[in-house]
Parts: sequence; structure tokens; C-alpha cells
Amino acid sequence: MPYSNLVQDDFIRSLFANAMSAMYREEVPLYGTLLEIVDAVNSEVLEAKPAMTFELARHDELARLSQEYHGAIRLGRPDELAMMRRLFAVMGMYPVGYYDLTMAGVPVHATAFRPLRPGKLNKNPFRIFTSLLRPELIDDADIRDEIDRRLAARRIFPEATISLIEKFEHEGGLDESEARLFVASALEIFRWHSEVNVDVALYNRLHNAHRLVADIVCFNGPHINHLTPRTLDIDAAQRKMLARGMQAKDLIEGPPARAHPILLRQTSFKALDEPVRFVDGNKTQSGTHTARFGEIEQRGMALTPKGRQLYDELLAEAREEPKAYDARLSSAFERFPDDLCTLRREGLGYFEYRLSSTAEINGYEPDDVESLVAAGLVDAFPITYEDFLPVSAAGIFQSNLGDQGPKSYSAAAAQLAFEAILGTPVADPFELYAERQQQSIEQVRRKLSQARRMALGRADA
Repeated sequence: MPYSNLVQDDFIRSLFANAMSAMYREEVPLYGTLLEIVDAVNSEVLEAKPAMTFELARHDELARLSQEYHGAIRLGRPDELAMMRRLFAVMGMYPVGYYDLTMAGVPVHATAFRPLRPGKLNKNPFRIFTSLLRPELIDDADIRDEIDRRLAARRIFPEATISLIEKFEHEGGLDESEARLFVASALEIFRWHSEVNVDVALYNRLHNAHRLVADIVCFNGPHINHLTPRTLDIDAAQRKMLARGMQAKDLIEGPPARAHPILLRQTSFKALDEPVRFVDGNKTQSGTHTARFGEIEQRGMALTPKGRQLYDELLAEAREEPKAYDARLSSAFERFPDDLCTLRREGLGYFEYRLSSTAEINGYEPDDVESLVAAGLVDAFPITYEDFLPVSAAGIFQSNLGDQGPKSYSAAAAQLAFEAILGTPVADPFELYAERQQQSIEQVRRKLSQARRMALGRADA
């Protein structure tokens, strides 16, 4: 195959994200309502805040707003996770971060598949939060045996999808017709199927072990359980959800509203009770299953390890007493600086640096970035957080699946085992943000050094 015929992974990722959004809108009509709310809120914010519009456009983030989604799936077997990693690689999406949700009483661990580099993210930042069931954490041995038996019998990847993944790996890419075939076949993996492959009695046993166990084990595929658009004002989006009569969550997950948002804030409507058919041999029985919900997110600044530690401490302090949680959260986060200069100088957030002018640079050394920022020669702007919050994700799991109280699991995080299943280490998100910040500093230094040399050359002449 001529290499010139191969399409970019960005193209395949955009095709898939758009196809996923169209499919989910058909399956969950309230998702269409969420998209309408997000479009309305974003338009209102951009009109009211021209400075924000300018900054988003300047940093190549404006165009991506209308096509930004994250989704979530739940897998049952290690080999499913390994193949899913290969599938997402076709779309330029790689595992970033390790999330141990056992601490929140959810017997899974996870990673997020997403693009790694700023240019790729700005072309299309589609992400999939991917969880893997840990049946060894289920106390009931009989339930564990049923989980193993039921999962062993299923095959979630169409042969056409596997064939195109192998072709991609062998030839280094796909042409446009192959890319479209890949998207069409891969989409079937994530489609909702209303047939439950166990009888009601077993479903109830699995459900009682944990709601997510039933959702993972009792279906023939990992249906997408939510798809999340990005809003610029989640509080306004929450108000519009309530105004439309949607069963929105009482609380917005994540930090409180701030002048300069940090990390991630999420809100959602509760999971739907959807009709299903339980299959027992030749007999079928009608029932319902609760799994899928709608979610909206607002993204803020990526925090450094120091900033993340402060965030975790303040969040834990607010959660010590559930009464008047919003007030306690706001009070706790008064100790988290909310101006960009302090956030930068105290090393709480990651920033990208760009040269704003090359005029009058004499007296400033290329290494003295802070002085250059103070003098207005260099601009520093927050790097957008592209990942997920373990605590926030766990809260979404719990509250949307029936507000059941958390269970405790004694098993420690198993990142090395998880990575062995993947066949690759997960990228460290802190390292990705730090690398982006450092690269921007080095680029500023190179441009300053070049400008100084040119200025000296003119003076000598």
C-alpha cells in the first residue's frame, strides 16, 4: 500500500468520536438535550467574555469545544483490555494514568485512553475512561466462578475490527476506506444491547455483589455508559438541566467554582432504568437495568503534584462532614490561591510560556523566565487538564448507580499487574504536563537567544 494513501490517526479519531456521539444520541435521547444545553451555555459564555474567546482561539482550543467528548466503558477480562489498547492505538489514543477505584468501593481499576500531545489534543481530544473488573475482590467464591464462566464465553471484538487492527499494526496505518470500515465495525463494540445473557436470579446475585459487576458480566459487550461534552460554565449548565426537568445531581463533583478553574468539575443526570430481556434457555423475561447516564464537564488548569496534594487535602477536609457540603467545600478552598501569578510562583499549576514581544530584550537573560513574564515579554497561560479525577470518577459511579454506600476492599492498587495486561506502561500525566511546560520554556529561551544575537549583529554593523 502506498504510504501516501494512509490517513492520520486524528482523522480516524474524529470519525469515531462523531459516530459515537450520533449513536449515543439515538440510544439516550437525553444526551441530545445535554448537547443543546452545552451549546447554549458555551455560546452565552463566549459572547459575554470576549477575552476568554480570544485566549481559547489563541491557544488553539476554541475549535475543539464543539467536538470534545469523553466516554467510559467497563471491561471484564484482561485480554479485552489488551485488545482495547490496540484498538485505541489505531485512533492515536494511549493509556494515561492509573486509577484505583477500589478505594471508593468500586471493584475495578482503570486508565484513560487519549491523545498525548497538544497538537493532537487540539485536533480532537476524544478520551475513553476504561475500567477493568477485579473479580478477585468479590468475597463470594460462587459469584467469582459465575463471573469467570460468563465472561469466558463472550467475544466482544468483531473479526473485521481485529483484522483492521492487525493491518494497521503491520502496515503502519489505514487508508480512508479502511478507516471508515474500522469505525463502523468498532462502533458495534460500544453499542447498547437490551438482551441480558443470564436469568433474573443470577442477575440479582451479581447485582447484589455490586451493581457494576452485573453491568459488566451480564451483557455481550461493554456498552458506552456515558458520553460527556465540555462546557465553559458548569454551574449555568446545571441550572439549565434543572430548568428542563432533568434529574441532575444535587452536587457538582470536583472543586468549587473559581475565577481560574482547576482540574475537572462534573455534573450529570442519574442513570436510566432501561428495559431489558433476561434470557434463560428458550425463555425470556422482561425487566430493567440501570447503567447509563448523562454527564457534563468543565475543565480547568492542570495541577502540579504540589497543587494536587493541596487539592486532595482540602477536598478530604470538606468531606469529613457531609452536612452543608457546598459551604464546607467553598470554605476549605479559600486556602487554594485563585490568581494566576500566585498559582505560577508557588508551583501549584502547569503553565505554557510564549514570547509576546522581542522588543527591548537587553538586560534580560534567556534563563530568567520569571523576570520576562513580569516585564511583559513572555506570556504564561494555564495548561488545560486533560485527564480524570479518581475521587470524582468514583463519585460519578456511586451516585449515578443508586447512591449505594461505599464498600471497602483490602486489596492494594495493582498498577504493575494492570500494565502487564495492557502490554505497556501507562503514561504519567504529571510528566506529560511538566514536559509541555518545559518545552515551552526552552522554546522561549531559543527565541530570546536568537533575538539577542540578531540585535548584537545589528549593533556591530
